[in-house]
Amino acid sequence: MFKRFNKDEPGKGAAVASPSLAPAAKAKSPPPAAGKAAPAVSTSPPKAQRKAAKKIVVETDTKENKRADKLLDIRMELHKRLLESLNLAVLDKASNEDLQREISIISREALRDMGVVLNTAEQKQLNSDLMDEVTGLGPLEGLLRDETVNDILVNGSQQVFVERAGVLELTPVKFKDERHLMRIIDKIVSAVGRRVDESSPYVDARLADGSRFNAMVPPCAVDGSLVSIRKFTKEKLSIDKLIEFGAFNEAMATYLQAAVATRLNIIVSGGTGSGKTTTLNALSGFIGDEERIVTIEDTAELQLQQVHIGRMESRPPNVEGKGEVSQRDLLRNALRMRPDRIIVGETRGDEVIDMLQAMNTGHDGSMTTIHANSARDAVSRLENMIAMTGVELPLKASRAQIASAVDLLVQISRLPDGSRRMVSVTELTGMEGEIISMQEIFKFQRTGIGENGKIQGHFVSGGLRSHFTERFRQWGYDLPSSIYAGGDL
Repeated sequence: MFKRFNKDEPGKGAAVASPSLAPAAKAKSPPPAAGKAAPAVSTSPPKAQRKAAKKIVVETDTKENKRADKLLDIRMELHKRLLESLNLAVLDKASNEDLQREISIISREALRDMGVVLNTAEQKQLNSDLMDEVTGLGPLEGLLRDETVNDILVNGSQQVFVERAGVLELTPVKFKDERHLMRIIDKIVSAVGRRVDESSPYVDARLADGSRFNAMVPPCAVDGSLVSIRKFTKEKLSIDKLIEFGAFNEAMATYLQAAVATRLNIIVSGGTGSGKTTTLNALSGFIGDEERIVTIEDTAELQLQQVHIGRMESRPPNVEGKGEVSQRDLLRNALRMRPDRIIVGETRGDEVIDMLQAMNTGHDGSMTTIHANSARDAVSRLENMIAMTGVELPLKASRAQIASAVDLLVQISRLPDGSRRMVSVTELTGMEGEIISMQEIFKFQRTGIGENGKIQGHFVSGGLRSHFTERFRQWGYDLPSSIYAGGDL
């Protein structure tokens, strides 16, 4: 368990290393007896048998698919009857038990009228699916309940992929047709006051549990609506959990605790799905309850645990193209709300100017995330975003603004095996001529690939003492020099 830094007893870093796993030796077959030739034994079945077996498998799959399609047709017909029979006005007030009992009665009567006979398991599954259609998100509900699923990706009504442990796999889940899929999309976006149609064919929203939802519908989506859902764990990942998963180690956590507590301005950078928001949530755990935090996001995802938090979310324009509230608008307003810290979920546009100015003018300890592949690339991204705002700033002035505002860059990467690592912690130390000077304090060093393609490696220190050592000491965080010693942590 990560022991938070005690100002009287400096914490010690813990080594994190992944042992190399050697593949097991293959068992050797005994040699043939002397004087006897080894019999030629074919382990493959005859060609006719292979063809027959393949034909049986294909026919079985075809029958199962037809059965699944038939059950889907039945489910949609029953759902239509349920909407006609149920009192929708009291649907939200009814208990789950009462609703399940009513659905069971109506579906049993409807199946009898339709002349359809189902076994007990199919009847139970049908009632569960109908409950999901009425109260939840239909076919997606089961995937949302599955805690092993990280992402849900829908490519039209007939193809639903999920990501488990960093690996994509196709599921048997299907929608009846495009209308069925569009009904589920409309149900999600209308619940948060958004819309999606031909005039506005894409939307960002959030589900009731905080999961991120994105949809693109025809005509921009050529082969049917595209949906992606990034699920969030119900239990917030703490520093201890991230250390346990190997995202970083205790020495790095001790340093990051000091960086957050002493109000350094921090940017978490990384690629899509690398864990930027998760890391930002974890770092916010080092902020004290006595501080006022204002969060600004396009889609509210942050799960901060402090007492004094003001959450704000941007708003897209309405049908007439009016009423838009951008992140920049929210950021400007936040400056008048007396925040101690401002946390922007992701900086991606013209709000970058206001964010850097806020960091420079009395809002120390602010944090945000950006898309970038390295610490140096993150600085370049900031320069490009400043240039795209239309503000005519010389390059040197832009870099001076960045160097003055940003203290720390935390780089997160998703490795080929699906694991997420804090691959670099870099300090911005000022300007040298027209170049922003930086120094890497920690990094993840890869050593190879183990069994099942797992990336092996360990965290190392760059051997450079922190530029903010004196600041840490003044705030009561006198970190041990062993944290900065070069080599493995």
